[in-house]
Formats: sequence, structure tokens, C-alpha cells
Amino acid sequence: MLALIKACHPGPTAVVTAAGCAIAATAGRGPGGTLLVGAAVLAGQLSIGWSNDWIDRARDRAIGRPDKPLTGDSVAPRTVAVAAFTALALCAALSLACGLLAGTVHLLAVACGWLYNLRLKLGAASPLPFAVAFGLLPAFVTLGLPGHPWPAWWALAAGALLGTGAHFTNVLPDLPDDLALGVRGLPQRLGPTWARLGAALLLVAASMVIALAPERSGGPITVTGLAAVGVALIAGLVMARRSVRRAAFTVIVAVALIDLVMFVAQGGRLV
Repeated sequence: MLALIKACHPGPTAVVTAAGCAIAATAGRGPGGTLLVGAAVLAGQLSIGWSNDWIDRARDRAIGRPDKPLTGDSVAPRTVAVAAFTALALCAALSLACGLLAGTVHLLAVACGWLYNLRLKLGAASPLPFAVAFGLLPAFVTLGLPGHPWPAWWALAAGALLGTGAHFTNVLPDLPDDLALGVRGLPQRLGPTWARLGAALLLVAASMVIALAPERSGGPITVTGLAAVGVALIAGLVMARRSVRRAAFTVIVAVALIDLVMFVAQGGRLV
């Protein structure tokens, strides 16, 4: 069971699920709607995480990655595959329970995750599924509201920027192993320096969109969020004197978390 939990990529799964719940709560989905959104997002993320490790098991074994359960005997590939498809079936049912249009949008987002695992991670189009999937998450939330409204443009744009920035950030630690195995997504093709710069620029751009684009912007959310981003960037410059690589990764993760908090705080302005 512990190996199966580890194979689902618990960190990203927990963060995306919590973000979906928080956005639903602040957007006015109510306790029941928020719980349903969270359950659907959790099932979708579990299916993506498990399918990732199942699809990549041969590559992970080739480099002997100790952090991947399928490289050893702690869990059988069949078990992970069954878990992935079971979670996908649950995701379909839970998503459609939010409404036909909302459910279809969320299933499209989950399909992007599977397409990335199956093929798109290998080429220059690797950021595309992240941009689409994260861009559609606020739409999944708002389309379940009365009247089924689409979210404001800034929410779609910010979600796409956050998702693409998260993709760049997530692959940074594994760049050497990915290149050795022939995984040549866009961050791998750019190389470590440009990948770090790309992640930072995408997340800072997301900060600006979240803080400044919504109507009635300029309040405490804007000031506090942008100030926190500025502090993180300055701290990164100080840390870079010791280790540029560690400083860049720390700052990128910090800005991503700040962006996520800012996005959730703007939930009442999604429509």
C-alpha cells in the first residue's frame, strides 16, 4: 500500500487536489460542490500519477531510480495499472456528477495528463498538456455553478501559466536522467539554465496576471502577493552566491506557492 501511494506522485496530487477544493470553496460551490470537485480532481490526479509510473517503468528501471516503486518488487506493474484505470473510471463518474459541461471539461484536462504520459513528454510540445489542463481547472469549478458560467479570461490565462511553469519546475531535478533516456521535452531541449529561467518567467507572469487582471484589483491581495514575489526573488539573488542551482529551484517553488495562494484568494472574482 505504501508503494502504491508513493507511485501516485503524492506531492503534486495533494497540491492540485487542495487547490481545486480551495478554488471551489472561494468561488461559491458550497460544501457539497467543493467536496465533489475535490473528489473528482483527486481521482483524476491519482490516475495521472499512477499511469505515469506504469508507463515509465522501463525507463525508470534502466537508470535504477530508487524513488520509483516499480523499479523494485514493492508493487506489481499490474497493480499500478489497475489502480490507474480504476481511478480514471471514478474520475469520469465524479466529474460528470458536477454537470455534463463541467465534467467534460475536467475529463479533457485529465486526458491531457494521460497524453503527456503516453507521448507528449518526449517532444517539444511537452508544455501544451499542462497549459490546457491547468487552464481548464477554474472552468471545471465555475461551470458547475448556477448558470454554468465560464471563468474570466485572466483565470484561464493564469492557470495555463501556472501549469506550464509547474512543468518546467517539475523536470528540473531530473534533467540529466531524462536526456540520458531520450526524454526531450521543451525544458530538456532548452537545458538547465534556460529551463530555470523559463520557469521563473512563467511564474512571475502568472503573478502579474493574478494580481492585476481581475476587476477591482489593487487591494491587499495584489500588494501582499506581489511583495511576497519580490521578496522571494531578492532572497534568490542572495542565495545564488552559494549555489545558483539550489537558489533558482527554491525561488521557483516559492513563487509557485505564492501564485497558488493568490489565485485561490481571487476565487470570488472568477466570474
